[in-house]
Amino acid sequence: MSRAAPPLAEKLRTLERDGLLRHRRVLDTPQGARIEIDGRQVLNFSSNDYLGLAADRRLRAAAHAAIDAWGTGAGASPLVSGHQRVHDDAERRFAAFVGMPRALLFGSGYAANLGVLSALCDRHAEIFADRLNHACLNDGALLSRATFTRYPHGDLDALEARLAASSADVRVVATDAVFSMDGDIADVDRLVGLCERNAAWLLLDDAHGIGVLGATGRGTLEHFGARSPRIVYMATLGKALGGHGAFVAAGAEVVEWLLQRARTYVFSTALPASAAATALAAIDVLERDRSLVTALQARISQFRASAAARKVPVKPSPSAIQPVVIGEPRRAVAASDRLLAQGFFVPAIRPPTVPEGTSRLRISLSAAHSSGDIDALVDALAEALGP
Repeated sequence: MSRAAPPLAEKLRTLERDGLLRHRRVLDTPQGARIEIDGRQVLNFSSNDYLGLAADRRLRAAAHAAIDAWGTGAGASPLVSGHQRVHDDAERRFAAFVGMPRALLFGSGYAANLGVLSALCDRHAEIFADRLNHACLNDGALLSRATFTRYPHGDLDALEARLAASSADVRVVATDAVFSMDGDIADVDRLVGLCERNAAWLLLDDAHGIGVLGATGRGTLEHFGARSPRIVYMATLGKALGGHGAFVAAGAEVVEWLLQRARTYVFSTALPASAAATALAAIDVLERDRSLVTALQARISQFRASAAARKVPVKPSPSAIQPVVIGEPRRAVAASDRLLAQGFFVPAIRPPTVPEGTSRLRISLSAAHSSGDIDALVDALAEALGP
């Protein structure tokens, strides 16, 4: 006789006991360097709004204009009647922006990765995934029914051995480009070489690299100068680009196949035109003004130098994501609470988002932060983490 599963109430009590129960906070302001929580203004180091564009007047104006011109909803799947001129314009601009032949819009990065992996792979394929990949890449691999082979984080020697041993008809290496909880960057140059030598696709999730890396914010491909017909490149519109949705860029035949067979594209209502227009406006901003990318990179350098001077134990990261690993979930929550009491919103990240024993403060830096904001944060961290 099978044992009944614990009631949900008991499972929730277990989460609370282990320091893993999560709570949403209600913000009364738009995203920005300063936000209001519970009637109180705090410095915001929680958001992936890396360039401060989520409430930018130029993006808001583009969204308003698109609603006036196109309405609030696309009405149908892109393959039925939901593909409007602004979507078409956005896909062309995105492809040109990252230097790829063609691009396709998706409702989210999660949907994009699920769609790509299920369209490229079946039970005769093999997907090779970094151990610290985002959940959407893992879920996409599982849903594809392919053989799912994981390799230790950043261990490309192990990946090379697994690729060489594979006899699968289709091989895909799937990896975060910038790892969302550690902020480190995948070795894209070597990954491209491995995929080219082994006739494998390279699915790069650049959700946290687009708008952040590269001299002009074009992301990891610009950062490495990487080009290959083996690359399938995904980047989100809802982080540094300040809006909503995602796009996949690749060779023309790959994108056409995704358009025909990616279930999260075929069976989803298209993004509203305002989301495409907002992303177009973000690209306009980046192409005309490099100061935002330069400011963000300056804040990253300043934070790391100040943290080192104050002996704040930040993991190595050249990106806008700066993690302080604490270990036990309750200790991470307590440190986050102490920072909030001082006026700094820095979230505690706990399992299952990160591995057991690595609960942390995840600090997200933005071009909208001032130099004084960074110094104040480091002082508060040193105090909150002190004995």
